[in-house]
Amino acid sequence: MVVVTGATGGVGRATARAFAARGDKVALLARGREGLAAAADDVRRAGGEALVVGVDVSDARAVEDAARQVEDTLGPVDVWVNNAFTGVFAPFTEVTPEEFRRVTEVTYLGFVNGTRAALRHMLPRDRGTIVQVGSALAYRGIPLQAAYCGAKHAIQGFNESLRCELLHAGSGVRTTMVQLPGVNTPQFDWVLNRMPGRARPVPVAPVYQPELAARAIVHAASHARRREYWVGGSTVATLIANAVAPGLLDRYLARTNVDAQQDRGAPDGPANLWEPADGPRGRDYGAHGRFDDEAKGGGPQQWLSRNRGWLGAALTAGAGVLATRRPTGQVRR
Repeated sequence: MVVVTGATGGVGRATARAFAARGDKVALLARGREGLAAAADDVRRAGGEALVVGVDVSDARAVEDAARQVEDTLGPVDVWVNNAFTGVFAPFTEVTPEEFRRVTEVTYLGFVNGTRAALRHMLPRDRGTIVQVGSALAYRGIPLQAAYCGAKHAIQGFNESLRCELLHAGSGVRTTMVQLPGVNTPQFDWVLNRMPGRARPVPVAPVYQPELAARAIVHAASHARRREYWVGGSTVATLIANAVAPGLLDRYLARTNVDAQQDRGAPDGPANLWEPADGPRGRDYGAHGRFDDEAKGGGPQQWLSRNRGWLGAALTAGAGVLATRRPTGQVRR
């Protein structure tokens, strides 16, 4: 049985469908009534069993109650996917303390609350997997998203600490993290936006469809001994560049990324910071955003990420063969 937080839109919605396609029972945790109802229909059509639980993940007690309800209704939680988030597109100085706190409470503490609730049920059974849905921005901050980047960095540190503790205890509970690229989701139309233009993922990097992210999350849930997965070539390029030349990357992002994160046109749509955009007065947004015409559904990087152990062994074997050859091409005897 699988729990997905932030299940009403974007990556969460696509992930719920992907688990349902395996025949899983899926508990859908989110705030938006319209989105929850539509997500439940998606799960049933895909072949799964759905349970809708309306909850704000920033409320620790409510998340604990939701986990108890899920277990009482659907049975033991095998996989818990932390995915819910919110954000603000604005320079840091234009984000109020209350807004910054709210992003942190949902995007960071929501993951902490979900993890704690999952562990309360998983640890006594000594089994289960927690998947933290991260981002390249868990390693590399960019302009206009200080609160979101800070929260994703915090999740990264929190998850590493927890993973070490589970390994020390010899626990059968696993935790892994999936670092995502820019994805074609509705978030760019419902996050609070104080930029002159409409928010968008950076166009010079590929934009990916949420189904690609969903496949990676489902795979990670079944292969959670890996500490993390990188999805998308842009994620790999960003993380490597940040490790090699972070100062140079600072300057590049300062020069390019303020304008690159905006489309023409004034911001529109309701902000979901305090109230869900798919609540009683809203509508269902689905999994896809407005970038279908440019979004990619796949690529070789995800296969390489999944099979890096096999690939590494093959490269090592190949290097061993080459090492037995002389420069002239003659094999040593």
